[in-house]
Amino acid sequence: RMFHDDELEESEKFYVGQPRVLLLIYALYNTLVARSEMVCYFVIILNHMVSASMITLVLPILIFLWAMLSVPRPSKRFWMTAIVYTEVAIVIKYFFQFGFFPWNKYVDYTKDKPYHPPNIIGIEKKEGYVHYDLVQLLALFFHRSILKCHGLWDEDEKGDTSSNKEDTDDELSLTGGRRDSSASLKSVNLAASVESIHVHFPEQQTAIRRKSSSSLSQLSHRSSFSSHRSKRGSTSTRNSSQKGSSVLSIKQKSRKELLMEKFREQMIKAKAFTIKKTLQVYVPIRQFFYNLIHPDYSAVTDVYVLMFLADTVDFIIIVFGFWAFGKHSAAADITSSLSEDQVPEAFLVMVLIQFGTMVVDRALYLKKTVMGKVIFQVILVFGIHFWMFFILPGVTERKFSQNTVAQLWYFVKCVYFGLSAYQIRCGYPTRVLGNFLTKSYNYVNLFLFQGFRLVPFLTELRAVMDWVWTDTTLSLSSWICVEDIYAHIFILKCWRESEKRYPQPRGQKKKKVVKYGMGGMIIVLLICIVWFPLLFMSLIKSVAGITNKPLDVSITITLGGYQPIFTMSAQQSQLKDLNQTGFNAFLGSYRGNTAALQFLEGYGKEDITLADLEGNSNSLWTISPPTAASRPQGMAQGVAQKLILPQLCSAAGVKAAGRHGGTISLLVTCSCWAEAGTLETVYPYYIKAPSDSLAKPIKQLLTDCRWENITVSLVKNVSDEGVREWWVLNQLGKRYKTSEESLELFIFSDKVSPPSLGFLAGYGIMGLYASVVLVIGKFVREFFSGISHSIMFEELPNVDRILKLCTDIFLVRETGELELEEDLYAKLIFLYRSPETMIKWTREK
Repeated sequence: RMFHDDELEESEKFYVGQPRVLLLIYALYNTLVARSEMVCYFVIILNHMVSASMITLVLPILIFLWAMLSVPRPSKRFWMTAIVYTEVAIVIKYFFQFGFFPWNKYVDYTKDKPYHPPNIIGIEKKEGYVHYDLVQLLALFFHRSILKCHGLWDEDEKGDTSSNKEDTDDELSLTGGRRDSSASLKSVNLAASVESIHVHFPEQQTAIRRKSSSSLSQLSHRSSFSSHRSKRGSTSTRNSSQKGSSVLSIKQKSRKELLMEKFREQMIKAKAFTIKKTLQVYVPIRQFFYNLIHPDYSAVTDVYVLMFLADTVDFIIIVFGFWAFGKHSAAADITSSLSEDQVPEAFLVMVLIQFGTMVVDRALYLKKTVMGKVIFQVILVFGIHFWMFFILPGVTERKFSQNTVAQLWYFVKCVYFGLSAYQIRCGYPTRVLGNFLTKSYNYVNLFLFQGFRLVPFLTELRAVMDWVWTDTTLSLSSWICVEDIYAHIFILKCWRESEKRYPQPRGQKKKKVVKYGMGGMIIVLLICIVWFPLLFMSLIKSVAGITNKPLDVSITITLGGYQPIFTMSAQQSQLKDLNQTGFNAFLGSYRGNTAALQFLEGYGKEDITLADLEGNSNSLWTISPPTAASRPQGMAQGVAQKLILPQLCSAAGVKAAGRHGGTISLLVTCSCWAEAGTLETVYPYYIKAPSDSLAKPIKQLLTDCRWENITVSLVKNVSDEGVREWWVLNQLGKRYKTSEESLELFIFSDKVSPPSLGFLAGYGIMGLYASVVLVIGKFVREFFSGISHSIMFEELPNVDRILKLCTDIFLVRETGELELEEDLYAKLIFLYRSPETMIKWTREK
């Protein structure tokens, strides 16, 4: 108890005795303090997502290309830049809120235009224009106070002072003739007669010690030193020029020559000044990235898995929200678009870009090239921001701040940028051994790894990419062979570890929990697969079915080979729905009729439509004189007539035309052709309209299965224009009595499947059995058969030695021992070719 302090002990007891809620608040505050820079990054990105303007675009780019790449932390210069820039942005936004600016007079008209210049710049007039900027400034000042409390705010200045002293000593040693190779200087002498400018920067070396981000601040000292030397050089040059001018003063120069000479001097000075300022900006940036790519030491880490997960989330967002990246596609659905064999252009472009970045990222990870990753990061940061904030708003014709899916995609991409910057700052790992899911042996890794292998083409694509971008002597087939053996051995290792954790005593029967849990689930699954088509087709219409009401009902009646005598259609108001009272009366009329009631059980009042068709034909009956002369003779010979009806156009756009044959008997003689006649049992009063076939009459609802009778009559109208003839029909046994000639028709519409499941329902029951059940049954049969052929490779008691051999192959490959890789691969192949050796290698220790 040498360092015992009663006050500290009492303080600790006091904090431990506080309520849990208060302790949680303390923990959250400490977390906030420890990651205050992340809070600043989050607020800056959130501000840019809401504002989406050029003013707020600068800081996110600086975060991903400067702050997050700085080692060990962002410098004071970055935080001062962020604070000053935020303050200036607030002042600019406030200044442009005044109403005397021309664009502020039509705010309501231009606020939703993505390419309106004030909207792009971020100086448009709006409510709450500065709220997020104030929160951002507050977060930056909070982080500044945290750094000051820990003495890290002025750390860069102290480092700059010490580095300035070292540079001064180096310059003095240079003047004495002792020039160190690590600090050698290159000088550029421009216009020695006017001014001598010396620019200094260190030569590239492979072993430069990485300093903190204060390398950006070292330029100020070097530039001041070079300017001091420039002043001395320019002073001596002026003295020499003055002496030369005194000698040449005898010769009088013209005014034009003096002006030209002075102009040349000013141009040389301007050129030298421009070069100096350019180098003052270029040299520290170049040195910053050089130190980043060639560090003397680095904390090697591997966050590729997290970057891959971020890209996968972005990929999912694109697939399920692709409508946000295209024009006039807000109401589109990816399943309906693909079912119609239409690939949206916006969806295709975004998927290909996202997939391409994932492939390039994998290649850089396998090659372990930090320089390539830095270049890729710079291109991706500028490219994504240019696409999301300048191109996409023009494509979608709406601002980025109004596109929620694009905002979510951008936020996940910012997480990827942060992880990528962290990977660059720490460096790639020197060895990449196996899959990240194979690091531990438990049920979670086992099922995740098997799910990873079930994704179509993912395992094959990964294997081929690893072979392309990894130095190896193995062929592609040999590489795939090693990967397959390693995956198989890993699965066996997981099962053996689970057997060790949950051992099964010898001679003890399996528990009922295991038998009914696993076996019962398999039984239920197999039964569901066998009866899936029947269950699906019955439930899809009864539970999720949509009523398919007709939009148009057309009837056409023809007599033999003559012209149609009657044509009529019913739409809109002529198609009536039954109310509950009418439906109950309809059901009551069939009380005692078992066949009719069984048929009506499958329909509700919303499925029945009453079509009221007018008795007068809507078309004249045109017939040639020879046909009219032979008309009575043909009818007297008993020509078989046919009735053609009806045509239904449903709400879903399905057209069903029903042609139902029937014999027509005309109870008229030749001499009374223009009189009324009766067609017996020719009119189907009740029609069933299936969703996938022709309309059919419903015989269960007819009395003695007899169709209804209708009367027909030919009406003539003689006028100056000639004789006009048309037919008039009237139904005799109408349910709703009317005095006018008319026809009634009851249509029973079957329910149809919803559009989202139409691609499955279209196969029908037999199609589902052939395409789904039989295919799944084939895979299930392969799982239950052929086990005896794989016992030699499946029942391995101990796979540790084989697993170590596979990891040794990965290790020697990473270290460049390619000859040893060939030897170990040959050993692995021999092991699988020799059953006796396999038995020796897989024995229990």
